[in-house]
Amino acid sequence: MEIQSIKNRFGIIGNAPALNHAISIAERVANTNLTVLITGESGVGKEVFSHIIHQLSLRKHNPFIAINCGAIPEGTIDSELFGHEKGSFTGANDARKGYFETVAGGTIFLDEIAELPHGTQARLLRVLETGEYIRVGSSKSLKTDVRVIAATNINLQEAVRNGKFREDLYYRLSTVPIYIPPLRERGEDIYQLFRKFCIDFAERNKIQPVKLTDDAKELILKYPWPGNVRQLKNVAEQVSILAMEKDVSAKELKQIVTDITDNRLPALAEAKFQSGGSGFTEREILYKLIFDLKKDLNDLKQFVYDITKHQVNGEQIPVFREQITNNTNTEKPFIITQPENNHPVVLQEKKEFDESETVEESLSIADKERELIIRALRKHRNKRKDAATDLGISERTLYRKIKEYGVEI
Repeated sequence: MEIQSIKNRFGIIGNAPALNHAISIAERVANTNLTVLITGESGVGKEVFSHIIHQLSLRKHNPFIAINCGAIPEGTIDSELFGHEKGSFTGANDARKGYFETVAGGTIFLDEIAELPHGTQARLLRVLETGEYIRVGSSKSLKTDVRVIAATNINLQEAVRNGKFREDLYYRLSTVPIYIPPLRERGEDIYQLFRKFCIDFAERNKIQPVKLTDDAKELILKYPWPGNVRQLKNVAEQVSILAMEKDVSAKELKQIVTDITDNRLPALAEAKFQSGGSGFTEREILYKLIFDLKKDLNDLKQFVYDITKHQVNGEQIPVFREQITNNTNTEKPFIITQPENNHPVVLQEKKEFDESETVEESLSIADKERELIIRALRKHRNKRKDAATDLGISERTLYRKIKEYGVEI
């Protein structure tokens, strides 16, 4: 099936290359039974892709269910997914079938998969590997034939490194990964979606659809849309009902939706998706340390230069530069003499100090990383746990890097 046909069938608007690539992968994997992991920021439409995969598969006539793992309490999620026996816990007055039993032969979409408790992750891994599960409170193994499609808006690899997600489950889920781009990376798709939402809203409410002037269109194309398609739809509906004129200008758009501005100053990206909600990655920390060290060295050079220029023997003295030119047009080295009769010091120099001069140093990430590891180990007297905490990495990662760089303890 052509990509445009899939878009028409599932109501997808846009022609961004990254979006088309994601649809192409979904189409190719649909007829298999492989597990799929859909990643992308909140609001990009991950559930739509789960429907695409199910409806284009051989399971399309069988049940489909979407489950938000973050919305089910930890104490009941095992019962919801795998069922329970009567009397297995307080309130279990009857036996109950779980989703893996009721959706047998169909597809389960597990949204926010990273929110699963560790115990449930182990149960899910067994289902994916053997097709078997056990109800809560039972010892009998049951079989199921369910295709699993998972989705998350955080970096699961980072979650694995932080011990928040099972590594074996991550690799089992990500047999076929599909990445859905955020709205800010889709260019003209933003305006097309805005027009579609405005027209749909106008038809439902029997009003005339609004239009954007050129400056308003430019404004929404520049805005980063942190809430992605969900936020864009809300804005389109707000503008449709609150705009005084049907041709909405940038000024009126900013008055209606105060969050939208043409401010393009850089902002910190949301750490949740980039690093599993645990802050910066090791590489980012090392980059920061390197640039801080370089800045400190340049500041030190400037400080020494200022002292040399303005102070001799603790006294503030005006300093002049005397250009001494000879036949070769060269300058004499620095000469600083003691003041006599309160006359100013004459400072002769070989060449002017270039305040923009930078310190030449190695910018190798590996070299700096090794240096920082050695310094941390010396600081904590070779106690790896304390050194790892100081560096902001796990003790396991520190041990691996000690072996990798050949650091002697």
